[in-house]
Amino acid sequence: MWAYIVRRLLLLPLLIFLVTLFVFGMYSFLPPKMRASLYVQDVPRSPDAMERIIERYGLDQPIHIQYLRWMGNLLRGDFGWSKTAQRPVLEALAHYFPATLELALWALIPVIFIGIWLGILSAIHHNRPLDHATRVFALVGWSFPSYVYGLLLIMVFYAWLRWFPVGRVSQWVLQLEATGGFHRFTGMYTLDAILNGRPDVLADALRHLVMPIFTLAYIQWALLLRITRSSMLETLRQEYVMTARAKGLSERVVIYKHAVRNALIPVATVAGLLLIGLLNGVVITETIFNYPGLGRWAATAATQLDILSVLGFTLFNCGLLVLGNLFVDILYAVIDPRIRLE
Repeated sequence: MWAYIVRRLLLLPLLIFLVTLFVFGMYSFLPPKMRASLYVQDVPRSPDAMERIIERYGLDQPIHIQYLRWMGNLLRGDFGWSKTAQRPVLEALAHYFPATLELALWALIPVIFIGIWLGILSAIHHNRPLDHATRVFALVGWSFPSYVYGLLLIMVFYAWLRWFPVGRVSQWVLQLEATGGFHRFTGMYTLDAILNGRPDVLADALRHLVMPIFTLAYIQWALLLRITRSSMLETLRQEYVMTARAKGLSERVVIYKHAVRNALIPVATVAGLLLIGLLNGVVITETIFNYPGLGRWAATAATQLDILSVLGFTLFNCGLLVLGNLFVDILYAVIDPRIRLE
């Protein structure tokens, strides 16, 4: 197992190098004067001042020298200045990531457990009413984009019933935080509410999470349900499952001890990619519900041509993707020991 993990870890530097090369390639297409304007808050009008900035940051040097200087800045944590967030890009990422992490973790719980559970039930009751019902449920969920469900939820549960608000927390929580009555430890309001011993803040944060969680979860349920069902049906037709039944084992033991574990191999890939997608910041969902996470910040930066923020967000996403694929590879080896020998 450790040899398998080490082999995967040895590939990380190469993958990271290729990612940075790709991102720098996009960045280097910009003219030197445009890149120079990204390093300052107020763009100088004097051509001499602009030339000094170009010379100071080495934007007129050969491309490989520029890449090495750019990598040196990244290793020092200097991703540039975010004009959208009015702070360094790295600080902006650290500021918005806890909100997205909180949303992703809460959304992943129903996505994984309900999606896999419904997929297993659908396969077990193949071509029965329960199977047909779950397939219709998945088809409806996969047929519409997320903003349709988001707008419907806002119209019904926010505008009409007034059950669930938009945003992240209510105004009274922000006032409580400003007056020192609530302390932020992790940046995630639900966890911080527990650490502060404030069940009222916890309830308020959860009320704000209900609609974005359901919007994200329904579409991911549909995908995970269909993949789990397909993989489970294929597994139940395997000879070792028939042999287990012929030995007189109970149906519960056959399904949950012999079939489910092997059926989860393709499901693990999708689940890992779903988590990466959620952590990257779901742009549409966060924008619709006015949720201040990475996705909404990146969308705002893109509309304002805040290039360094977009590049920082891109690097962050690529890093998560590389680490997420490593996690999925390790999860493969845990589920199926045969993979470790490849």
